[in-house]
Amino acid sequence: MPEARGRRVAARPSTGPARHEKPAIDDAALAAARHADRVLAAVRELGLERWERYLGAVPDQLRDGDLREIRTAAMRGRAAYGPKDSIRDSIAEELTEPFLESVDRVLKALARREVRGDR
Repeated sequence: MPEARGRRVAARPSTGPARHEKPAIDDAALAAARHADRVLAAVRELGLERWERYLGAVPDQLRDGDLREIRTAAMRGRAAYGPKDSIRDSIAEELTEPFLESVDRVLKALARREVRGDR
C-alpha cells in the first residue's frame, strides 16, 4: 500500500480507462508537463515560493497521474492565470503562454472525451 506522510493508505481505485488508452489526452498531458517543468524551474530560480508551492505537484500529476489527476492538475495550472493574481505577473511570457496553451489543450481533450461519453 502507498504511504502518505508516514501512515499507510489504501490505493485509490482507478475510475476510468488508463491514460495510455486515451492517446490524445496522454500526449497533451505530457506536453503540458514539459511546459509546467519550465515554469516551475523559473519560479524556483526567482525564489517565488508561493508559486512553487502552488504549481509544485502539477508536472508530476500531468506526467504520471490518472485521468482524474490530469484534470485536477490542468485546472490548477489554468487557475494560475487569474484576473487578480496571475503567474503572468511573475515570470516571462515565453514560459507562461506555452504552459497556458498546453493546459487548455489538455482540458479540451478531456472535454471531448466527456462529450463523446467515452468513459
